[in-house]
Amino acid sequence: MNLPLLSVLAFATAILISCISRINVGFLSIAFAFIIGVLLGGMSVAELIAGFPGSLFLTLLGVTLFFSQAKVNGTLDAITRRSVKLARGNIGMIPLIFFVLAAALSTVGAGNIATTALLAPVAMSVAGRIGVSGFLMAILVCSGANAGTFSPLAPPGVIANGLLERIGITGQAWPTYFNNFLAQTVVGLGGYFVLGGYKLFARRAADGAATDDFLRSPEDPLAWSQKFTVVLMALLIVAVSFLRVDVGMAAFIAAALLTLSRAADEEAAVKSVPWSVILMVCGVTVLISILERKGGMDLFTTILARFATESSVTGVLAFVTGLISVYSSSSGVVMPAFLPTIPGLIEKLGGGDPIALASAINVGTFLVDVSPVSTLGALCLANAAPAEDRRALFNKMLAWGLSMSVVGAIVCWVFFGLL
Repeated sequence: MNLPLLSVLAFATAILISCISRINVGFLSIAFAFIIGVLLGGMSVAELIAGFPGSLFLTLLGVTLFFSQAKVNGTLDAITRRSVKLARGNIGMIPLIFFVLAAALSTVGAGNIATTALLAPVAMSVAGRIGVSGFLMAILVCSGANAGTFSPLAPPGVIANGLLERIGITGQAWPTYFNNFLAQTVVGLGGYFVLGGYKLFARRAADGAATDDFLRSPEDPLAWSQKFTVVLMALLIVAVSFLRVDVGMAAFIAAALLTLSRAADEEAAVKSVPWSVILMVCGVTVLISILERKGGMDLFTTILARFATESSVTGVLAFVTGLISVYSSSSGVVMPAFLPTIPGLIEKLGGGDPIALASAINVGTFLVDVSPVSTLGALCLANAAPAEDRRALFNKMLAWGLSMSVVGAIVCWVFFGLL
């Protein structure tokens, strides 16, 4: 019985199912892990459970709970309303402000999905009312949200750093964040200007019907609960960035303070936690631990190494992860599948920079998320203005998303390979 091959086949099956169905592959991966590891591989259940990423689970739960509270009590919405008015009627600046706002919210801990869910309804409505292409607005919102999403405070950043720590790469949270931020910014803003965004700077919104009610409405003062939440956000950033406090535990403390002070609806916040993503990440990680124990990871990296060299591996990884991520979960499936391959790839290729490889996987995985079959793109498409041709918008976003697997490969080869 070839356990390495069986574990790779189980792993490939989980990825395939994640691409073609809505089934959460987290519990499916745990089932595969039990069959391969315990029933066929002679492991005990306790050994299988040891592969569960307990630290990563707690960190993800703490961070997502705190920012779910910030969303439920209206703090994130209040920040958005005040930020988008900075354009002062300049049409070309409004999409750029949404990009900056998305990057900022994602960086401080909301992450790419929560940020897009918050901004897409506003951004796509504003785009329709001021005559900006919904396609251009979707590119900037999604690119901005992805640009900040590898912050050590945001869920994808937490996942990436947790997975890297499991393979012995520590203390690289901010370098991986800045590498991704640079690539997402270059591609997102480049696409905006190349596809016609520069023409919008010659236009200004009138004070009348051309501007959105959201931009013209008077602001209510922040409630005490929102001010308290903003203070806790600032303290969380300081504690994690400068005092080296564990982000998960710091987020739990902040969440507890919001709950005890009744500054947020705890029940609503708990329901808003992305439990399905957490299950996917933890389940796939359990299956990956079986691959590592049974020789499947060595076989998987051998297959990857056949298609790459030390100089081209960053481009190859970005292309492969991007193509899979178009149809599969970036955080829940692709990152847990590919980040653990880094040590084996470096060994088989005879060298390589682990942070360059990690950055290529991160960028390739998330650059395609403007696609309407990805969560971020779907949120923008679902909130498109009534006047927008949604079929045409779908086709443009799909073409952009698929092309990003190639663009991502080139960008990562240049940024993290040649340079």
